[in-house]
Amino acid sequence: MRGCVQISSAITALLALMLFSATAALAEPPQRVVSVNLCTDQLALGLAAPGQLISVSRLSQDPASSVMVAAAQALPANGSGAEEVFLLSPDLVLAGTFTSPDTVRALRNLGVKVKVFAPARSLAEIPVLLAQMGKALGREAEADLQIKNFRAALAKLVDAPSVRPRAALYYANSYTTGTGTLAGSILKAAGFDNIATEYGLKAGGTLPLEQLILSQPDVIITGRDYPGQARAENNLTHPALRALDHTRIAPTLSDRDWICGTPQVLDAVRAMRKLRLSLEAE
Repeated sequence: MRGCVQISSAITALLALMLFSATAALAEPPQRVVSVNLCTDQLALGLAAPGQLISVSRLSQDPASSVMVAAAQALPANGSGAEEVFLLSPDLVLAGTFTSPDTVRALRNLGVKVKVFAPARSLAEIPVLLAQMGKALGREAEADLQIKNFRAALAKLVDAPSVRPRAALYYANSYTTGTGTLAGSILKAAGFDNIATEYGLKAGGTLPLEQLILSQPDVIITGRDYPGQARAENNLTHPALRALDHTRIAPTLSDRDWICGTPQVLDAVRAMRKLRLSLEAE
C-alpha cells in the first residue's frame, strides 16, 4: 500500500513538472520571428528584441511604401510565400488580414504558429496593435512605453480649431477615403473635415471629379503620382483642379506615412496640422 502511495506521488510530481515545463515553454518569447506583411514588419521592427526578428517582407524595404527602410534593409527580405517562410524555421510568423489565406493556411498546416493582425482603421487602434504585437513578441513593457509616448505626442498635436477647413483626399481612379479609415482619422486629428462624409462615404469609394469640383473643398490632398503613364492617374493632374480659385492643391504627401497603423503616422498628422495652420494664416 505504501509503495502504491509513493508511486502515485511520483506520478503526480512528474505530471506537475511536465505541466510546469509546458507552461514555461508557452510563456517563452518567440526566438525566430518572420513577418510577411508591410504593417507587421514595421510594428515588429519597432518592438522586437535584437535578433528576434529574422526576416521581413520585401515591401518593407521599398522607400515608397515603408517608413522604416533602413531598419528593414538590415534584415533578410522574404517574398511572403509559405515555402520560403517555412524554410526559415520560424517559431512565429506575423501576417496581415490581407495576406494570402493560402499562405496562412499552409504554414499552420505545417505546424507554424501564425499571428494575423488587422489593419488600423483609426488612430485609436494603433495602441491596440502595439499591445497585440508586444504580447506576441513577449515585449509587453516596450509596447506599453511606445503606447504612452504615442498618446502623449498625439495629444500635443490635436487641438480644437474654431473653423475646420474642408478637405478631400484624392487618389488615382478618383478614389477617396472617409472617416472610417486611418487616413480619415489622421485628417480629423489634424483639424480638417473630410468631404467624403458629405457623400456618405465612411470607408472608401469613388468621388467623381465633377463632384469634387462642385464641392469646392478648401484643400485637396492628392495621392502619389507613380512613374509612368496611366489613365487611372489622369484625375490627379486634370486642369479643372487648377481652375479652382479658392481651393489649395496640397503638395503630394508620401503614401507611406498613411498606410500602416504605427507611431510613425504622427508625421502625417504633423504635416496635415502644419497645412491647416498655413490655411488659417492666409
